[in-house]
Amino acid sequence: MRFPVHSRLLAATLLPFALGAPAQAEPPQRVFNLIVYGDDPCPKGQGDEIIVCARKPESERYRIPKKLREKPAPAGGPGWGSQVATMEQVQRQNLPGSCSAIGSNGFTGCTAKMLEQWFAERRMQESKGEP
Repeated sequence: MRFPVHSRLLAATLLPFALGAPAQAEPPQRVFNLIVYGDDPCPKGQGDEIIVCARKPESERYRIPKKLREKPAPAGGPGWGSQVATMEQVQRQNLPGSCSAIGSNGFTGCTAKMLEQWFAERRMQESKGEP
């Protein structure tokens, strides 16, 4: 009679229990993870306690943890300067010299705006190497 593979595997895992193999010892009641600095000794466990120590140099004893020391990476949003420039541009349409029909003397900035655009286009052409 042939047994399927999974039946043989199950039998192999249950065989030690059927033969009365001793059960494994229970885990300790308390486990401590500590960080010790410099030459400080790692405390000894009492009874069923297990103490695991990680050793760091003495210079790290009173430092802010490394996770909190590092600056977070920028979220990919616009920078502070860019946000200020955007706010100024939005508010500019209500000020004199803005080249719009909104606000007092809005029409006076039309020539200035055309000149700004012309200079920006000229700088762009020069940066590309075009005459």
